[in-house]
Amino acid sequence: MKKTLIVVVLLAVGAFIYITGNKSDATTRAAWRGKAVRAVPGSIIVTAEFEMSLKSEVGGRVVASELDPGAAFGAFDFLVQIDSSDLELEIERIENDYEATRAKIEVGSAIELDLATAKESLEAAARLVDSGNMSKTAYRQQEREVLQIEQKLKREIVSNQQALATFQNTLALKRRELAKMTVTAPFECVVSEVFARPGDLIGSNSAIALLISTSRTVEAKISEENFSNIRIGQQSSVRLLGYGNEQFNATVSKILPAADAQTRRYTVHLDVDIEQTRLVPGLTGEVSIITAERDNTVIIPRRAMIGEKVMVVVDGVVEVRVVEKGYESLNEVEILTGIETGELVITEELDLFRPGQRVNTAE
Repeated sequence: MKKTLIVVVLLAVGAFIYITGNKSDATTRAAWRGKAVRAVPGSIIVTAEFEMSLKSEVGGRVVASELDPGAAFGAFDFLVQIDSSDLELEIERIENDYEATRAKIEVGSAIELDLATAKESLEAAARLVDSGNMSKTAYRQQEREVLQIEQKLKREIVSNQQALATFQNTLALKRRELAKMTVTAPFECVVSEVFARPGDLIGSNSAIALLISTSRTVEAKISEENFSNIRIGQQSSVRLLGYGNEQFNATVSKILPAADAQTRRYTVHLDVDIEQTRLVPGLTGEVSIITAERDNTVIIPRRAMIGEKVMVVVDGVVEVRVVEKGYESLNEVEILTGIETGELVITEELDLFRPGQRVNTAE
């Protein structure tokens, strides 16, 4: 019996040493007092603000191009040149005709000479009428001839003006057509696809490339039950999956009034405080839009929650507490009852711990 008692004692001592020497390490955080926020969650997707199929208004052969998938351009940067040699020759011919017509007009009209001669004859006829050597009927006939020559001169002047205006209008149209043969970027963009290369013959309104704007739209999808609390100007926190746990401040900038017919989720646009170059189209993530705030409340990390329960370490022993939650945000939870300020809650690998388990804590 003495031997048995000694063995039992040794086993108990060994077990105690084993248990106390092999405690699990628990990562904890002390509950603190601060500002609690009520936040509406949503999913995030980054898209290009818009895209456009680049087209040429005039047809022709592509002789030069800077287009290449992935290439970035500023507004009005050169993109494509269409062969304009034939059009330039035509413009030169029209310019020559215009200058010749204008020079001809400047020389003067033969009708002006006829009119001057007719007026001199009319003055002589008037003297003959006064002296009785010409009948009034013959004089009136000469007056009508002068009037006819004046009308003829006016018609010629109008015709000349119309000819010059036609030349000017034709030149303007041809020069505009010439300008269209140099295709420039309509906005700051990145080339997504290229459909025409140097040497290709394209028709008018043919697609040359697909352009994507460098400006980005950050869309948040909000569920129907949370949408009513959203307002323009509300602050929010954004986390993009491509950047791990890094968080970015954002503001609600636009609220679209209609829900998606299939998902019944509403779309909200966000202005995110992040470099535009990091907003790559296709990035996804999550957002927490703050709709209410409350000061001086007990707060713990959201990752410490298991449903309505929290694992608390008291004197090195794990306890499971049922708590009453208040406001929730992306990373934090307000605790109304169940935990006091300063108590340690386990925040990592919660599935490894059980009630009553002894642990070493590390904040």
